[in-house]
Amino acid sequence: MRIDKLLANMGYGSRKDVKILLKQGAVRVDEALVKDAKRHVDPSSEKVTVFGEVVEYRPYIYFMMNKPEGVISATEDQVETTVIELIDSEYAHYDLFPVGRLDKDTTGLLLITNDGAFNHALMSPRKHVDKVYIAEVDGEMTVEDIKTFANGVELEDGYTTKPARLEILSRSGRRSVIRLTLSEGKYHQVKRMVAAVGKHVERLERVQIGELELDETLELGAYRELTEEEVQLFLQS
Repeated sequence: MRIDKLLANMGYGSRKDVKILLKQGAVRVDEALVKDAKRHVDPSSEKVTVFGEVVEYRPYIYFMMNKPEGVISATEDQVETTVIELIDSEYAHYDLFPVGRLDKDTTGLLLITNDGAFNHALMSPRKHVDKVYIAEVDGEMTVEDIKTFANGVELEDGYTTKPARLEILSRSGRRSVIRLTLSEGKYHQVKRMVAAVGKHVERLERVQIGELELDETLELGAYRELTEEEVQLFLQS
């Protein structure tokens, strides 16, 4: 990789900014001064420094976020606040994007990365990665609803969902708390499935994707990097 591209990708400014650093003598590779922007380096085997600071090369980054309400799953928007705006500006050079989406009023587990292969591993219909949600429902969910969900629910547009696992966690009067496991992600799917059996979702949280559970220590709007083991849960599947 060219030294100017490497440093630009790692947040040291534009290619023009990097060329200025090179001319200033700020950049060294294995302690040797480098001023040629076209110089190729192997960041896995050569030590690159800027003003003596080692450049830690990471081509990809992976975050788990506990998405709050009122924020949209997008990279940019002219009106709404996006999940990317919640990420510290020091990561801006990674060109991050959300993996899939959560509705504006849905909270919980959202993955954010710049790795297209990771995104494909989660979002490809052929992968069938389960997503688990906790929903507070206005209406009494029943054993009959469990059977209906297990067979697939016909939505208002005529589409029949894939089988889903519905668990009734609690019921109080006409209110229910459910846990729903889906293997697909149609638009507003949880809300539409619950509406199809005559009830209404009042609050929705995603708590798990595949084997990865939402870190309970993350407050709403907070995020952390995935561990290497957590990343491999999806890349090796």
